[in-house]
Amino acid sequence: MTVGSFGAVILAAGFSSRMGGFKPLMDLGGMTVLSRCVQVFREAGIGSPLVVTGHRAAEVEAEAVRLGVTATRNAEYADGMFSSVRAAASACAGLSGLDAFFILPADIPLVRPATVSLMLDAYDGRVAYPVFAGERGHPSLIPAGLIPRILGHDGRGGLQGLLADAPSLDVPVWDRGILLDADTPDDFAVLQRRASRMHVGKRDEALALAGQSMPERGLAHGLAVAAVALRMGEELNRKGAGLDLDLVHNAALLHDVAKGWPYHEAAGGELLARLGLGGLSGIVSAHRDVPPPASGLLTEKEVVCLADKLVRCDRRISVEDRFGEKLALYACDENACAAIRGRMNNSLALRGMVEKACGRGLEEILAGVLP
Repeated sequence: MTVGSFGAVILAAGFSSRMGGFKPLMDLGGMTVLSRCVQVFREAGIGSPLVVTGHRAAEVEAEAVRLGVTATRNAEYADGMFSSVRAAASACAGLSGLDAFFILPADIPLVRPATVSLMLDAYDGRVAYPVFAGERGHPSLIPAGLIPRILGHDGRGGLQGLLADAPSLDVPVWDRGILLDADTPDDFAVLQRRASRMHVGKRDEALALAGQSMPERGLAHGLAVAAVALRMGEELNRKGAGLDLDLVHNAALLHDVAKGWPYHEAAGGELLARLGLGGLSGIVSAHRDVPPPASGLLTEKEVVCLADKLVRCDRRISVEDRFGEKLALYACDENACAAIRGRMNNSLALRGMVEKACGRGLEEILAGVLP
């Protein structure tokens, strides 16, 4: 149940009364909801979360066995969620050396493992809450020292009421999933769409990640490149290109997320893959230089690469001026200049493809986007 001194509990005892299906065992992108919850913690290094069961306990416990995790049954589940919290605390009470444990309701299954890792890194002995866009979400990380209070609480006000006066820590995360539960079929439809797009992320998630991980200048550059890339993507889509504009935006914004690291393009792609944003990795890894596609069809990768060449810091610049500066800087290095000219020619070719596809010049396409 623990790795080091941390554990995790998944609350899966409720009735699912508003859903029209039984939430823990519903299919969400090819996995049960409970399996998604277990995966969140396993990928963050907590291998054996505890599952609290109640309604349809035998079925949930069978799924827990299939997943290789332990379950504890809450006989009082009809009394509400706090009874499951108390059952979890009772199970945790006997674990020696436990510092803290996560509590995650099973109907919040699309939290990112990176969020759990951020919370573990930030934990300082206070109750920890993940925060996205100024709003607290799940899972909370509860100090083991609060277990006696949980066991002795009468349940009024639930866990939130019990913890209201406990010292707390808000942990900024870039994960909208901490706020997304599944109470109704409409809620579940939102989760189904999200499950298919986790590898790309929402635009507000990319903005939060950039704000938390990039320096001010890098963020300004990323925002500018994203604005240019989006405008080109929108114009190309009007001509039938069918580009994924969230992919364009997020990859452009985060293309320099590892700037300053050795081989930052590849390092950035690898970092994003580790964070669960593998859909961005290939674009970020390639953004230094992309040749014109032999197919003649522009993809998100070409659009982001060209957009990066059209922005210096947070201002527009022409391809010729961007590479002209490099050629002047390396004028005494013939090999470097040859490589720079090769990248410039690729960028000019991409520019020509965009202009041909859109039926107008790049200056007209990008009018008003940046100073």
